[in-house]
Amino acid sequence: MLIIGERINGMFRDIRKAIENEDPKPLEEWAKKQEENGAHFLDINTGPNAEDQVATMEWLVETTQQFTDLPLCLDSTNYDAIEAGLKKCKKPAMINSITAERHKIERVMPMAAEHNALVIALTMNEEGVPKDHEKRIGFAMELVAAADEFGLSPDELYLDPLILPCNVAQDHGPEVLETIRQVKMLSNPAPKTVLGLSNVSQNTVEDKRDLINRTYAAMAMGAGLDAAIMDANDDELVATVATGRILMNQDIYCDSYIDVFKQSG
Repeated sequence: MLIIGERINGMFRDIRKAIENEDPKPLEEWAKKQEENGAHFLDINTGPNAEDQVATMEWLVETTQQFTDLPLCLDSTNYDAIEAGLKKCKKPAMINSITAERHKIERVMPMAAEHNALVIALTMNEEGVPKDHEKRIGFAMELVAAADEFGLSPDELYLDPLILPCNVAQDHGPEVLETIRQVKMLSNPAPKTVLGLSNVSQNTVEDKRDLINRTYAAMAMGAGLDAAIMDANDDELVATVATGRILMNQDIYCDSYIDVFKQSG
């Protein structure tokens, strides 16, 4: 499972201040820490407070790439900012994200094809997140068909069935797992799957958040999850992912398999 480090995000206070002051130090710290702990991609999110989203994305991309060679996952609802970021990326990036809304598909998928980028696609539309897996699968089918229409292979699509916080939407947990299982049957090659993992524990009691994240990560991996935007500096969570890969025969066992997994990022 790919780990997409979530920490370079303008929603966090230190990153927000770094953006305001154009201070590269917090970006250097988090880029290196996430890479050293096994991240395969780094999510780059401007946050909602940046006045100039395009300029902020360009600065974040250029500055982060000074400190890491990892590919980036450009995270914004402002597609002009995404496009500006793609032009600055040294490696093919991941776009985070689109929904099953036609105007978003028509804006983002040609951009992804032009820049050889992967796309995270949310299984929802303007009406919100479906409650059951059948509607999530319906949106996934629309997104896979759209990818084909715009020249993207299904396996360049990372479908996100959208896990919600378990303290307010507990019934969504099993529906998301069933969606992950069933989307693999939509095409050949199969589309990939991704979750914003930390959402599952949002607003739960602080001393249970890590446990909830780790437990759901293991359950989702068992259902076939391919990637997660997650806390790459939670050692136990990364160890859970590494162990899951061993138990699912995705990596070869050795006594130091967790260290080997971290070095593979």
